[in-house]
Amino acid sequence: MNYQHLERYYKGKKVFLTGHTGFKGAWMLSWLHALGAQVKGYSLAPENEYDLYNVINGDDMCESVIADIRDRERLKNEIISFSPDFVFHLAAQPLVRLSYEIPAETFDVNAVGTANVLDAIRFLDKPCAGIFITTDKVYENQEWQYPYRENDRLGGYDPYSASKACAELIISSYRNSFFNINSHSAHQKAIASARAGNVIGGGDWAKDRIIPDIIRALRQDQPVSVRNPLSVRPWQHVLEPLGGYLHLGTKLIDDPTTFSDAWNFGPLSEDNLTVEELVNIALKAWGKGAYDKPGLVGQPHEAGLLKLDISKTVANLGWKPKFTARVAIQNTLEWYLKTEQGEQAADLTTQQIAQFSYG
Repeated sequence: MNYQHLERYYKGKKVFLTGHTGFKGAWMLSWLHALGAQVKGYSLAPENEYDLYNVINGDDMCESVIADIRDRERLKNEIISFSPDFVFHLAAQPLVRLSYEIPAETFDVNAVGTANVLDAIRFLDKPCAGIFITTDKVYENQEWQYPYRENDRLGGYDPYSASKACAELIISSYRNSFFNINSHSAHQKAIASARAGNVIGGGDWAKDRIIPDIIRALRQDQPVSVRNPLSVRPWQHVLEPLGGYLHLGTKLIDDPTTFSDAWNFGPLSEDNLTVEELVNIALKAWGKGAYDKPGLVGQPHEAGLLKLDISKTVANLGWKPKFTARVAIQNTLEWYLKTEQGEQAADLTTQQIAQFSYG
């Protein structure tokens, strides 16, 4: 789908964006800036000088508040004082393996942090659309071929997945208790959750994610370590779900009572690749490299098979992915290759957004 309609909804509008200094948040910030939105970001500081937010000069695109999502009063004050038209909640502890090391903090950030954002929206005295980003891992994963639908049972083996399932329950509770669609004319809030995962794209340097691991290995002329070569994931370019979130925001404005719900964003059902297939495509796009398989002995549990059913999103939102997984991988590697060759990350990011939006 094309996204020419987005400017009509976001130009000049106030958008409160949590997690704006993260990988997905920086891409979202760049897109919102291109649309002419007035953005206030709320997040922890970027961890490294080379993080995407820094290399695209994110401070020039928004009012940046460096603070913790767990600071409820600070968060509430920042949201109320800004009086946003939209809230996009992306702030999270996003790593499965790290969640085994800091489980309590993961639950605090992902579950309680979500409740803090929702609670602040309660005190806004104006219409507001809230889009809360969770993950494809919120489902109780039985590792079967059946793709998970929005009404399937929530769960989570690891602390990250479970914390995001908790966030979904919190979103549902607030939506029923405080933002009920039957009383929308009184509160004027529309709340939706978006479930997407295994997102790839330029500028991601997180630990224990496959694309950053590949790029770090290639830079050092080392083989890529592939822990779970046969694991199947719904790979998608970062612009796919972000475009979906922005499109969902427009739907919440047009018809808040219909679209205040949970939505899956992922590739088409026939377009799921294994980790090993992704690695082979990435190495071919880079032009060199190799990988090894160290095995899983002593490694924490990670799901082996995960697929999303996006039929509800396709039918009701009118959204569907533009890229195949193969094209998503190729575009991602192109971003890293071109920055290696000296092109500016900010320019590449803007170009890829424009090509995706209007191509």
